[in-house]
Amino acid sequence: MSGLTLYYDTYACTGAAGTQAPELVLLHGWGLHSVVWDPVVPALLQHFQVTVIDLPGMGRSPLPKGLYDLDFLVEQVLSVAPKKATWLAWSLGAHVALAVAQRYPERVTALSLIAVNACFVQKPDWSQAMPETVFAQFRDNYDEERDGTLIRFLSLQCRGSDRMREDIRFLQDILYMQGLPAPEALRAGLQILSDIDQRLAWQQLSVPCQLMLGERDYLVPVSAGDAIKQLQPKVQLAVIEGSGHAPFLAQPDVFLQAFNDFVSAH
Repeated sequence: MSGLTLYYDTYACTGAAGTQAPELVLLHGWGLHSVVWDPVVPALLQHFQVTVIDLPGMGRSPLPKGLYDLDFLVEQVLSVAPKKATWLAWSLGAHVALAVAQRYPERVTALSLIAVNACFVQKPDWSQAMPETVFAQFRDNYDEERDGTLIRFLSLQCRGSDRMREDIRFLQDILYMQGLPAPEALRAGLQILSDIDQRLAWQQLSVPCQLMLGERDYLVPVSAGDAIKQLQPKVQLAVIEGSGHAPFLAQPDVFLQAFNDFVSAH
C-alpha cells in the first residue's frame, strides 16, 4: 500500500463457508480505530470474510490531502473496501456507511448501522438528537484540551452501559494503541457530526438496513429510532437493553444475535 492509502486488513472466514463466505466491512467511530471491533471479530469470522478499515487520520491510516468532509470519507473508504459487501458500522463510521449505501447501492449487500442518527446534533425540525449547546461545549473543550476531551468522549459513549467501567477501560486501553489520531481529522470529524443531516439518505435508502440503538445511549437518544422509521419504514430497528453508545461492547451476545438474525434474513 502507498503511504496515502488507508489502513485496512481482511481476515479469512474461520467457519464452514471458508473462502466462499460473504464479505463484511467494519467501520469505527470518531477518535478510535478498527481495534474497537476486536471483542466481536472472532464471532463475525464464523460467517464472513471481514475487512476492517481505519478512517483517514485515525488508527493506522494516514491523512490524505483533501477537504475532510463526508464526501472525502466515502471516497477514501470505497477505495479500499471490497467491491460488494455487507457493511457494519458504528457512530461516525455509520454515517459514512449510510452515505455509501445511498450513493453506491451496488457496493452494499446489506447495511447494519449502530448508534447513528439522521442528524447527530439537534435541528429546529429534528429534536431527537444531542442538544446543540452540549455538542458545542464538547467541541470548544476539544480545542482547549484534546487528550482530556477524547477521554471524556469515551466515557460518554459508555455512559448507561451495564458494563460501563469495563467498557471505558477497554476504550482507554486501545485509544492510542495505533498512535495519535491526527488533530485535523478529529476536528474535521467533529464538524461533520455537527453539520450532518442525512434525512434524505434515509428516505432514499434502497438496500436492506438494520438500525441498532443502545437503550441508554447519551449521544443518540433511543427516540431517534422511531423518527428514522418515519423516514424509512423498511429499516429494521433493534434496541439493545443495558447499553449506551457502544452496544457491541456492552452487550456483545445480544448484539451478535440481532446482527445474525438480520443478515440471515438477507
